[in-house]
Amino acid sequence: ELISPGLVFTPSADIFETDRELTLLADLPGVTAENLTIDLRENTLTLIGEVEPAGGADEEGLLFEYETGKYHRQFSLSNIIDQSQIDAQLNNGVLRLTLPKVEEAKPRQIEVKIG
Repeated sequence: ELISPGLVFTPSADIFETDRELTLLADLPGVTAENLTIDLRENTLTLIGEVEPAGGADEEGLLFEYETGKYHRQFSLSNIIDQSQIDAQLNNGVLRLTLPKVEEAKPRQIEVKIG
């Protein structure tokens, strides 16, 4: 069970492509690396991030407008992705996943031989 009960948000994501890789950016405000799980199984990439409630242990809450809970998003990976080389970096609440393409999927020029 990857998701426990509670408020669940779907993070916004952008995906960019080059000849060599796909880059996925996911917005996870309030999530730290310790509270982020990236699960890869059966060609499905699952992102789960948890936001800790704000405030200290000795503080009494008076107003709550910032909702906390979990982020959850799944992506299906095609066979052009080299799953063993996926790289993840979290910076200022933005997750950057680099998804390299397998060598066979990268474009290349074919040398023309004479004779």
